[in-house]
Amino acid sequence: MDTLNETKDLIQSRDDGFVHVRGAREHNLKNVSVDLPRDSLVVFTGVSGSGKSSLAFGTLYAEAQRRYLESVSPYARRLFQQMPVPDVDSVDGLPPAIALQQQRGGSSGRSSVGSITTLSNLLRMLYSRAGTYPAGMARLEAESFSPNTPMGACKRCHGLGRIHDVTEASMVPDDSLSIRDRAVASWPTAWQGQNLRDILITKGVDVDCPWRDLPKKTRDWILFTDETPTYPVYPGFTHEQVQRAIARGLEPGYQGTFTGARRYILQTFANSQSAMMRKRVEAFITSTDCPECHGQRLNADALRVTFGGYNIAAMTALPLETIAGTLRASVDANPAEDATAIAAGRIVEDMIARIGVLEDLGLGYLQMDRGVQTLSPGEYQRLRLGTQIHSNLFGVVYVLDEPSAGLHPADTQALLAALDRLRNAGNSLFLVEHNLDIVRNAEWVVDVGPQAGTRGGEVLYSGSLAGLKDVEGSRTRDYVFAATSKVSHTPRKPSGWLKLDDINWNNLNGLSASFPLGVFTSVTGVSGSGKSSLVSQVLTTIVAKALGQALPETDEEENALVSSAHAGEPEGRIVGGLETIKRLVVIDQKPIGRTPRSNLATYTGLFDTIRKLYAGTELARKRKYDAGHFSFNLPKGRCPTCEGAGSTMVELLFLPSVYAPCPACHGARYKPEILEVTYRGKSIAEVLDMNVDAACAFFAEDAGPAQALTTLQRGGLGHLKLGQPATELSGGEAQRIKLATELQKQRRGHTLYVLDEPTTGLHPSDADRLMDHLHELVDGGNTVIVAEHDMRLVARGDWVVDLGPGAGNKGGHIVVEGTPHTVAHGKGSVTAPFLMRYTG
Repeated sequence: MDTLNETKDLIQSRDDGFVHVRGAREHNLKNVSVDLPRDSLVVFTGVSGSGKSSLAFGTLYAEAQRRYLESVSPYARRLFQQMPVPDVDSVDGLPPAIALQQQRGGSSGRSSVGSITTLSNLLRMLYSRAGTYPAGMARLEAESFSPNTPMGACKRCHGLGRIHDVTEASMVPDDSLSIRDRAVASWPTAWQGQNLRDILITKGVDVDCPWRDLPKKTRDWILFTDETPTYPVYPGFTHEQVQRAIARGLEPGYQGTFTGARRYILQTFANSQSAMMRKRVEAFITSTDCPECHGQRLNADALRVTFGGYNIAAMTALPLETIAGTLRASVDANPAEDATAIAAGRIVEDMIARIGVLEDLGLGYLQMDRGVQTLSPGEYQRLRLGTQIHSNLFGVVYVLDEPSAGLHPADTQALLAALDRLRNAGNSLFLVEHNLDIVRNAEWVVDVGPQAGTRGGEVLYSGSLAGLKDVEGSRTRDYVFAATSKVSHTPRKPSGWLKLDDINWNNLNGLSASFPLGVFTSVTGVSGSGKSSLVSQVLTTIVAKALGQALPETDEEENALVSSAHAGEPEGRIVGGLETIKRLVVIDQKPIGRTPRSNLATYTGLFDTIRKLYAGTELARKRKYDAGHFSFNLPKGRCPTCEGAGSTMVELLFLPSVYAPCPACHGARYKPEILEVTYRGKSIAEVLDMNVDAACAFFAEDAGPAQALTTLQRGGLGHLKLGQPATELSGGEAQRIKLATELQKQRRGHTLYVLDEPTTGLHPSDADRLMDHLHELVDGGNTVIVAEHDMRLVARGDWVVDLGPGAGNKGGHIVVEGTPHTVAHGKGSVTAPFLMRYTG
């Protein structure tokens, strides 16, 4: 009878319209229990690192996914990228869930806006069924209009649109040099390059005459041969001495194998495990439009078919909003009188409806052939959101990660309307969000905190928005219910101007821009107006080159894919103001490391300082331990069982692998004898387990660690452990670690700091702290330029450059520039009315 009653209670709890979470302990969650209404817009708020994502994604979505995967066969489960099973006692009343996170998704360079929205499939079908074919040409199948299929791809470039090759000019940039003076710059350096030169001496090639004076046949063989002959090498001998040595039967130093310069480049680029080696040889590879398809990626037959006057490659290069208008005009001009016209009308109606949803989300400026890797995470998430809206699913929980990221305030209202459509269709929306406009529109708010890391992980409030006003421990309520929104700030006066001219990149065409020096400048504008193109791509590239600095690092894969989408690099020139700038620093939200071995202490250099302190202890000196013994990345100090990882992986057939603490070191990462060495009573493992706040107190008397730790603490990172893996850090935390690392460096001379949407992923209180740090840099005589959407922070700056007036080809112009007050009253600016809220 008790079992029957329990079952009835369970059924009733599932039918009360709520999702019931009990005992959630994922990451920093402290045995959280909370009830969330279904069929509502629920927003999870709280400071960065408080545990919002752990509850929304790590618990709710992970549990929904786990339940779904349990319904499929064990064999099929292996095909899914499964999330770990969440640490939670129970979750009741949870419908199927779909996660829309901020990621670019898809590692393929062929993935595009058209493919992830399924618009490409519809367009190919339209061209196949209703395209205008040349006389006598057989009708093509839809697959023949795809550059990703053997039937459709250009045979020369295999559907990539570009040809990658090497030329004599790229491999030998200075033909006045001799081979001995490294004329063949593409050859490897050090011994391997010397080996190739010695082989040529054996072969009788004059390695001391200018390259251009060698016979063309010789030059071509050295550069382009695919032969790999072996020759005796006599290091240091001349050709005549080599011949005499061979005649006398003298044993050579070794047998050397020759490799042509082109063969060496292509093999290294394709096969080398060293990112540095691949990056070096990539500089000698030229990339040009395919001469056969002229960059359009398709074979000649597919390109001869048109619709509305465009072949399919030209159509996909248009903005989505233009495509919709072109399709509509073409169908209107040809009324549905036969089967072909009827089919075309149906396809066009579906495409226009899908594009309409994307336009509502502020994405009408995107081209269908735009590569996914060139999109911002916010653009990618909204594209997927638009696809879901059109799918007309109901009874689903959508879990979204800051859908407002990268959105101008003007676009936020369109986002809210789209979310309302999903909810009104009978779905539940769980949003992790910092945007105050989104929070104020929530039907239910879950505030997590009170602070971050170990000092967070509690649900401070769960209920309607109005009730949050009475929660004293909430850091969110102070911003949501702020009595006044006006910002008090007197703009600084510029010390000079950095002037750029003739800028060409994306939608920036012949633009001239001036940035004041010695002040804080915000670049604003609607999503797609050209902010990131100007700030993160043109400005950083041009200034870095002019200063002789290496270009800001990008992910190798991302860099390769983006460069394949754009021929060349940003164009523009500096016409004044560079003489006062000594250094460029780009601070973004990319991870500070890709593996758990990278952490806060290693990235900031703090770990080096701490290891030296341990190496200086009496016991360490007695045992002859150096700083390397206290690194969990080196064999002489790390635990041999887990090799310094602290855990071992247990593989389970058909199920996700699980990680267990190392049975030898129990998670400490080090050999037992290393842990015997203590500094003020603490082992190196115990110090890595401290958070920044605790470490500040522990190292207060040590000048080296104390300075770095104090800077991290002031940056709001006191909750992070020194050994916390980089993979567990949020984008906002990673950015603040980078900023704190910069602040602790003693820099001389004027530095230009560039940040692209630095407040993305930050709670308003964390954003204020970040702004304090950036203003500190300006007060130190430096220049800060940011692309930003948060008008509250733009109002705290000194100068604003507003781009627009619209997005894509409707943007790329400077609409108005000046102090925040000036721009807030600028005519024709979409930004102005939102900025006026804070400037008056």
